[in-house]
Amino acid sequence: MTHPGQAKKHRIVLIVLVALTVLMMAIRLSAGYSALSFSRVVPVLFGQGTFQESFVLFSIRLPRMIVVLLAGMALALSGAILQGITRNDLADPGIIGINSGAGAVVAVFFLFFPIQPGSFVYALPAAAFAGALVTAALIFLFASEKGTGALNPNRFILTGVGFSLALSGLMIVLISSADRQKVDFIASWLAGSVWGTDWPFVWALLPWLLVLIPFVLAKASRLNLLALGEPVSTGVGVAVRKEQILLILAAVALAASAVSVTGGIPFVGLMAPHIARALTGSAHQRMIPVALLIGGMLLLAADTLGRNLTEPDGIPAGIVVALIGAPYFVYLLVKK
Repeated sequence: MTHPGQAKKHRIVLIVLVALTVLMMAIRLSAGYSALSFSRVVPVLFGQGTFQESFVLFSIRLPRMIVVLLAGMALALSGAILQGITRNDLADPGIIGINSGAGAVVAVFFLFFPIQPGSFVYALPAAAFAGALVTAALIFLFASEKGTGALNPNRFILTGVGFSLALSGLMIVLISSADRQKVDFIASWLAGSVWGTDWPFVWALLPWLLVLIPFVLAKASRLNLLALGEPVSTGVGVAVRKEQILLILAAVALAASAVSVTGGIPFVGLMAPHIARALTGSAHQRMIPVALLIGGMLLLAADTLGRNLTEPDGIPAGIVVALIGAPYFVYLLVKK
């Protein structure tokens, strides 16, 4: 049962975060080198802008903003799931190798399996999901205790880090012999340069979240029990292995769908759940909605800063997030 004071605090946190997210969205839509001022965003959204303003907003900035927001939410939710399952605040889809698994298959797919441009936007998330799924399955296999099959949380993290390094090396080998144009794309992808910025990428990413966010929220009570450890979960009748596999599949799908359109974005899945937990407590029913908003806002802020710091292409959002996230990771590591 939630204490009335906790419920009130949770509502206040949600209201503040929603307001900050809306403000960040407005800043993102008005920030850039094309003429569209902050005061003109709302009128143009309601059809009261010039042709140039409407084109800039609806064809360039709005789809990119939605993709970045959805990707940030997906990475945050993936991180929240992994941290709950492993009972480790350092778990993150980028750190434990899921992003690298998706990236390796994306690199192979892009280099060796050319397809029609119209189906590329939908095939890439599927390829990324396949790579992330195989990687997660191998990590799960190596991190399980022999005989019992129980998941060892610490081994899961360390095995994931090893896979991440190995797959990053594989990607370097793959692109070393590729032609310059393809190398530029994959290098940009690895740096976290948001490349899926058109409406088809929004429609490719949105269904994953529409399905998986309600699914994970429905599993919030199971995540609470799994976070207490396997003996407690088993003692209250939770099918631990089944729940772990289902939730890892959800985490993999969320991370893969996000990185397939944004590139290798690190640390969002690490920071957002941890900050949310500090604000609302460890109960996943309260923590997950807050983590979603924080994840979307973090990536929006990183993309806004990166796009406007330098001309003409800016700094990839993944690099901006890494500059913030790396010190935060070290802080958590020392704290743990």
